Amino acid sequence: MVGVLIRMRLRITARSMREGRAALNFWLGTLFGVLAAIATALIIATAHETVHGGVTIAAALYGAWTLGWICGPVLTGSSDETLQPEQFRLLPLTPRQLAYGLGAAAFVGPAPIVNLIAFGGLVLLAAQIGWGATVIAALGVVLQLVFVVLLARTVVAWLGAAMRSRRGKDLGVLFAALIGLAYYPLNLLISTIGPKLDGDHGGLSVALRAVPSGWAPYAVEAAARGNYLLALVPLLGLALLSLVLWQSWAVLLERRLTTPAAPESQVLDSGGGLLDRFLPTTPVGAVVAKELRTWWRDGRRRAALIPLLIIGFVLPIFLSVRAGGSGTIPFSGAFVVWLATMSSTNLYGFDGTAVWQTLVTPGAARADVRGRAYAWALLVAPLALLATLILPGALGRTQLYPWALSTLPVLFGVGMGAVVYLSTHAAFALPPQRGNPFAGTGNPGCMKMLMQLAVGVVQLLATAPVLAILGIGAALHNPLIQWAALPIGVLLGIVAALLGIRLATTRLAARGPELLAEVKPR
Repeated sequence: MVGVLIRMRLRITARSMREGRAALNFWLGTLFGVLAAIATALIIATAHETVHGGVTIAAALYGAWTLGWICGPVLTGSSDETLQPEQFRLLPLTPRQLAYGLGAAAFVGPAPIVNLIAFGGLVLLAAQIGWGATVIAALGVVLQLVFVVLLARTVVAWLGAAMRSRRGKDLGVLFAALIGLAYYPLNLLISTIGPKLDGDHGGLSVALRAVPSGWAPYAVEAAARGNYLLALVPLLGLALLSLVLWQSWAVLLERRLTTPAAPESQVLDSGGGLLDRFLPTTPVGAVVAKELRTWWRDGRRRAALIPLLIIGFVLPIFLSVRAGGSGTIPFSGAFVVWLATMSSTNLYGFDGTAVWQTLVTPGAARADVRGRAYAWALLVAPLALLATLILPGALGRTQLYPWALSTLPVLFGVGMGAVVYLSTHAAFALPPQRGNPFAGTGNPGCMKMLMQLAVGVVQLLATAPVLAILGIGAALHNPLIQWAALPIGVLLGIVAALLGIRLATTRLAARGPELLAEVKPR
């Protein structure tokens, strides 16, 4: 059975290496991963003066790669489930047998190979010590790879299992945001203390060795001292921890396959809800209400948007700490809008074949596009506006109010138009929704990914006129000139939003069948 699953994974991977835009994405991602892995291995092997310093650096880099395996699915909104457990529901397999087979198949593909190269730097480091240390390092590299793969699978499976219940969905999304946020302070910590690792003999080096990501490097250090019995202890710990993770994954797989997902809330209200009270009884109002309910109830939509909203709010704080000031904190609202735009550019892909209801309704294209844009604005605007209004004054940086308030409407207007524009011009199919909302977000293709990145750049470039006025006012020390940028920013934002909505409406009305074909799950 394991061999069959591995061959299935290999066949799917081989097809992804040959099929047009998917092949380009595959090879580009693999290339960048290999370059990063080679750089990591060389740093571990050469960037040290003593064995102790080399082991400390290796433990820190192992921790960074382990953190990437945990946070990657959350930050990117996807995890690799080429072989989904639901596809084997009817086979006479126990959950542990299925976990064994899927676990073996998880080691097939470019990601484990890239990580094996990165972790292989420990072998290069140990080769400078002796044969005994080299053998210990080789065992440690293999066990570390097994550990990180099973850890990533278990974390994502736990999030997916938690989000199968009504209350768990909210807690799971919040926990996912916290995992995503953990990446930035820890990465900041590693990059800040990196140059000091080689000569550190205090609590930092002990802490790096104490966590599981530092056990394999510590085993090499023990072997370098000739204490091979002590070197086997952390390796045995990695093996036992991997076994526990595998057993936990099997339990989570069983819950995923046997526990039905909690039913979603009723789509239609009884007529007394807040949406019915405040939204107009028009086609646009109906679409806004439908979109808000969908964003609130669809676990996959929330998993894509809410973590990035929180990350966008907190990210400027970490950037300011790294720079030693508070200059970027007042722009948290702008970060929220920018990240929310990048995570919401496939609205029709989330709907899938349900788009046909809009296409067969005469004159529905205009109301549908406008309603989706307005609903997105209602979701993103409160957090962005509150951050922009409160943070500059709370930090005593009131002189930044013209900058924060003038750039926000430009970014918001471009984002509002870009969300519906890309949803009609660069839509792509999502896989059928399973128990895990972080499992697979489809393949947008290289051209559509470039369009998404281009819109993110356009958002920043659109603020150039506003920034020019703000810069002139700051140079002349004239607050009136700086505040004159605010109406310019509002005007640019309105024009960008209306232009994006108009282009999206035209596209949906003229190329609706092609859009339906694009978003139809394969």
